[in-house]
Amino acid sequence: EQAQILGSIRRIIQNMNLVIRVTDKGNNFYIGSVGEFEQKAQKFFSDTNAFIELSYNPFNEILDKVIQLLNTLRGKDLIRKWQYEQMMPDRTKCELAHLYFNPKTHKDGIPVRPIESTIHASTTKISKFLDKILRPIFDDKCKDTTIIDGAFLITELSKYNKKGLLKPTTRFCTFDIRNLYTMLPQEESLDILMTFLHAHGYRKVKGISIDTIKKLASIILKDNVFAYGKKIYKQTTGGAMGSSLTLTLANIFMSEWQKNIVEEQTKTGEFYGRYIDDIFMTWNRSEEELRKLLDDVNTWHPNIKLDYKIGYSLPFLDVQLTNNNGILSTCVYHKPAAEPYVTPFTSDHPRHVFSNIIKTSIERATRYSSTFEAFNYERRYIKLMLLYNEYPSTFIENEFHKYFSEYISKSRFLPLIDEEQKYFLMRKEILGLPTPRQSQVAMSAALADIDNDPPDDDERQQPNQHPEKSEEKIPNYNEKFFTHFTYEKRFETCKRDMHQVYNHAFKDTPAMYTKQIVGNRIRRPAHNELIRKRPNKTLLRNTTTTKSKSNDYNKKSSISLLSIKKIKTFPLLLLFREIRKKEDGHTSNQNYHPATIHPKPINNQDSLHRMINPPNDKRIFENI
Repeated sequence: EQAQILGSIRRIIQNMNLVIRVTDKGNNFYIGSVGEFEQKAQKFFSDTNAFIELSYNPFNEILDKVIQLLNTLRGKDLIRKWQYEQMMPDRTKCELAHLYFNPKTHKDGIPVRPIESTIHASTTKISKFLDKILRPIFDDKCKDTTIIDGAFLITELSKYNKKGLLKPTTRFCTFDIRNLYTMLPQEESLDILMTFLHAHGYRKVKGISIDTIKKLASIILKDNVFAYGKKIYKQTTGGAMGSSLTLTLANIFMSEWQKNIVEEQTKTGEFYGRYIDDIFMTWNRSEEELRKLLDDVNTWHPNIKLDYKIGYSLPFLDVQLTNNNGILSTCVYHKPAAEPYVTPFTSDHPRHVFSNIIKTSIERATRYSSTFEAFNYERRYIKLMLLYNEYPSTFIENEFHKYFSEYISKSRFLPLIDEEQKYFLMRKEILGLPTPRQSQVAMSAALADIDNDPPDDDERQQPNQHPEKSEEKIPNYNEKFFTHFTYEKRFETCKRDMHQVYNHAFKDTPAMYTKQIVGNRIRRPAHNELIRKRPNKTLLRNTTTTKSKSNDYNKKSSISLLSIKKIKTFPLLLLFREIRKKEDGHTSNQNYHPATIHPKPINNQDSLHRMINPPNDKRIFENI
């Protein structure tokens, strides 16, 4: 039935010449005419003037250029072997990036945001590697002016307030940079990256000289070619919004751009913080002086243009900040265009997903709500949102009570006004804990100066100094065997059942030294079934490209049971089927249902071998 509905929607979209997209920063569907949506895309191209159309497909040319650069750097010993292997693209999987647009329904005129899918691009591995080694440096050196999330901003403004700097006349100002990723000047961004590393005392990062880093970053920026529609484009300004390195380059560029305004704010004791392309600051002088400063800031760089708002109450990220006559008030901010949508309770997701949605929502409400009244308002909003998405009322109340009981006595707490003091005690405790994002950034910053001069390859792979010890049969419980299945509610006990089957089937065999991890995949969401953004594969790569053997580090060899690190795909029900076939006499053609299987232990080692190596199936293990 669902397949028929999806098919019907697809036919309507095609027959009526419509386009369907997921809205930017939202979970809504946008449906409009293809012509109107294409006009928005072309307006973006003309406004930014950052792209040129190519008359040919340079896929092979770029791929060869990337491989040649890495081979040259490795040949000159400018990068280590392990770094070379991490950055080398796989010829058999590479293809051009492709561009698509998501509508910004929360903005006037519904402009579009460009997203470049670079998953299989030739430079993706280089981009990920450079981002991995450069982002910790930025997180560490620029933490004083970086806003991590809404909770972090509230904490910093509370410190500002405690210093007595928040007055009844204090204004808030927010501004965002237009198309930051797209408008980054490429050569200047690379120069600023070098200046940034030099200024903080870096000559090498993870053993790679900063000149080599510049060469690697340059090929990411300057050879960014993608497909859109049936055409090929090259980006001449900025970087791909979707490439790992682009965010870090943008942050480093903005850290240089903002130096003057940061210095001005520091002199007067005012707050300044930036979250990528969104900036928040306080102001205690006249509004005319502030507007003059912002108009001046708009002329600092031809590519960097900003839109600003000034007031005593402004939203920033997902928090509403208000100067209430010298008292800081905060609460959760919901964009006007946002819909009260979360993962529906009727969807095929594990139970903990629904619990986590409630927990994160109520924790955000607690962190952001500076008054008990604001908290109760947000709590009611959360409950209505959950009910709208078919969450049972009893499930909601139980999850609420479970969360609050961690911080307050077991007596019920929720709606009573005389429990206001308990709320503030709980909020104080929660505000003292870092958010997951804050912990992630702190961990990243801590890695900035670790292992910046790693040992050579021969030092990284020291020979075994005590070979006799390797002969001892010591169980290695670090070996892992991954099994995955597509989650459905009717398979709720599947994980437990799979562990039982595994323990019964492999009892008293070497397989018991391997840790079994049973995971689940989530069904493809509706927008993946309805939305088609990917161009034809023949456009993404030259059809003359043939599959060739991968580099040595990509070669795969047969592996034994005890050497398994990770198996991406394993037919979950194969084990059930073979057990039933062996023990109950079922044939492979008979129908079976996993929920009705009651496995029995198998002691015959030969049967066990055949079970996990059935005829006509890819062999996963060697003989046990």
